[in-house]
Amino acid sequence: MNGDFIDALNEIEKDKGITKDVIFEALESALISSYKKNFGASQNVEVEINKTNGKVKVKAIKEVVEDIENEYLEISRDEAKEIDANFEIGDIVKIEITPKDFGRIAAQTAKQVVIQRIRDAERDVIFEDFINRENEIITGLVQRTNRNNVYIDLGKTEGILAPTEQIPGEEYSQGDRIKLLISEVKKTTKGPQIILSRSHPNLVKRLFELEVPEISTGVVEIFSISREAGSRSKIAVYSKDPNVDALGACVGFKGSRVKIIVDELKGEKIDIVIWSNDISEFIANSLSPSKVIKVIANEKEKSAVVVVPDYQLSLAIGKEGQNARLAAKLTSWKIDIKSETQYKEQEEMKRESEKTEKSTLADTADQPEKTEVDNFEIETDDIESVDNKEEI
Repeated sequence: MNGDFIDALNEIEKDKGITKDVIFEALESALISSYKKNFGASQNVEVEINKTNGKVKVKAIKEVVEDIENEYLEISRDEAKEIDANFEIGDIVKIEITPKDFGRIAAQTAKQVVIQRIRDAERDVIFEDFINRENEIITGLVQRTNRNNVYIDLGKTEGILAPTEQIPGEEYSQGDRIKLLISEVKKTTKGPQIILSRSHPNLVKRLFELEVPEISTGVVEIFSISREAGSRSKIAVYSKDPNVDALGACVGFKGSRVKIIVDELKGEKIDIVIWSNDISEFIANSLSPSKVIKVIANEKEKSAVVVVPDYQLSLAIGKEGQNARLAAKLTSWKIDIKSETQYKEQEEMKRESEKTEKSTLADTADQPEKTEVDNFEIETDDIESVDNKEEI
C-alpha cells in the first residue's frame, strides 16, 4: 500500500461517508488474520498502518521472562535488553517481523476490506432511508417472480411482495409499474429486506392521501378503513371545515379521484361513507349502499340491531356477508341486521311474551291463601273418621 491508497480512502470518505478510521480499524484486524493464516497462528501479533504513506508493519508481541517456555509469546530478559536496556521482567516487547512479501498480501486484503466496508455502508444508508418510510407508499417496477414471491425494483434496492401481501387474483408481469405500501423493513446479514404489500388497508389510505388534496392538507380526515383486498373496501371520512364536503372531495368531479384509486387497485370497489360522532348514524352510513330504517345501539356491549327494508336485506348483508362484515370492521361494533318484517315479528313475539307473563302474575295474585283448617285437613287425610273411633 502507498500514498495513492490513502488518497483513495480520502475520496471514499467524501463520497460514501465512511471515515478512514473505520477502514483502518477493519484493515488492521483483517491483516492480522491474513498474517496468522500465511505465516503461523502461534504468534501474538499486531499490525500498524502509517496513515500518511500507507506503509504496513507487523510486530510480534512478547513478554519479558527469566526462562522461555514459549518462544512465540516470550522473550528472555537478555534479548529484551539488547533492544532496550530499560526492559525488565514482565514488560511487553514489540518486535517488527514484517515478511518481505507482506505488501502484496496487504494490498489484496486492503482491497477486499474497502469493498466490503463500502458495501456495508451502502446497506446501512438504504436501511436508514427505508426504515423511516415504513407505512408509506412507493412506486416500483416488477422485476421477477420466484416461488410466488414477486421482486420489485425500488431503485437503490429491491423489495419483496410475498403471496400473503398480494391482491388475490392480481397478475404481475415483468416491467409493470405499481404502487405498494412499505409494510416492514428488516436488517439482515445480506442487507436490508424491504417487505411490500398490495393488500394492506393502509395502501388505500395512502392512495387517498395521494389523490385527494383535502386529505393531504388535513381538511378532510380518514377515520377508519376496512378492506377485503381485491374485492371491496370501506373508508369513513369527515371534514373539519363545514364548507368542505368530505364525500365530494374524495369522489372528485364525476368520480375522477376515486376512479384513479380503483384503477390502481385493479377494479376493487370502494365505499366512501361519512363518519359521525352519533354511533347510530355512523353504523347506518357504514352499511351503504343499503338504506337503514332504524338502529338500536347497545353502548355497553358495543353491539347494534339494524333494521332495513325487506327488499334491501340481501344488499345490507352483502354477498357471503361481506357488506355487514366490512361495516362491523369499519365501526368496531357488532352488527345484527334484520328486515323490517323480521323486526316487527320479533317485537310482536316479545310483546306477547310480556303479556303472557303479566297475565300469569295477575292470576297468581288473585288466588286465595290457604287457611289453617285447609292445612289440617290435608295433613290428617289418612286418619280414620270419628264414627269409627266410637265403634272401637
